[in-house]
Amino acid sequence: MTNKLKIDIVSDVVCPWCTIGYKRLEKAILELGVQDQVDIEWQPFELNPKMPAEGQNVQEHIEEKYGATLEQQKESQQNMADTGEALGFTFDYFDEMRMVNTFEAHILLEYAHTFGKQTNLKMRLMTAFFSERKDVSDRAILKQALLDVGLNAEEGLALLDQEAAQSEVRTKEEYWKNMGITSVPTIVFNRASAITGAQPIDVFKEVLTDLLKTS
Repeated sequence: MTNKLKIDIVSDVVCPWCTIGYKRLEKAILELGVQDQVDIEWQPFELNPKMPAEGQNVQEHIEEKYGATLEQQKESQQNMADTGEALGFTFDYFDEMRMVNTFEAHILLEYAHTFGKQTNLKMRLMTAFFSERKDVSDRAILKQALLDVGLNAEEGLALLDQEAAQSEVRTKEEYWKNMGITSVPTIVFNRASAITGAQPIDVFKEVLTDLLKTS
């Protein structure tokens, strides 16, 4: 095999199914023992690009956006919590939880990619939001996340106000939208084929096995 299998994961840090999808993909990779044969890159997608700085209560947001009743939301949240627990990830939903703007988080994920720490930062931010009740649009939280994964917090935060860094994220978001991606997670293999949603571990194993045979 000459080249690694390129895996682009188009996702948002406040997307629970993106978290579950990645944890299942990770498990498939580990169980197949092909960690050294794949190259994962996270691509930006904002579920709520117009979300104001103050955010919005999650229950109100889900009802407005998807029409889900409180009872339906509670059932879905319990399902996600159970699924997460089986994968070693904690979803801690609470009544005051707020959906937040994630644009600056995506800028920092691009920064982290430069140092090979993109997955580390992605999981740190997902954990902060879903497990630790933290606001991942708050720069103090973003700063701590950078420090937690061993990145230069001052250098990373300085990018948030730079037009070039903002433009890079918007350009990438547009690229994936133009490729027809409207829901996340979407997992793209070698920029040639893709699967959407948090697929079962066995599905990921089958796809990885087939693609690695031809790499």
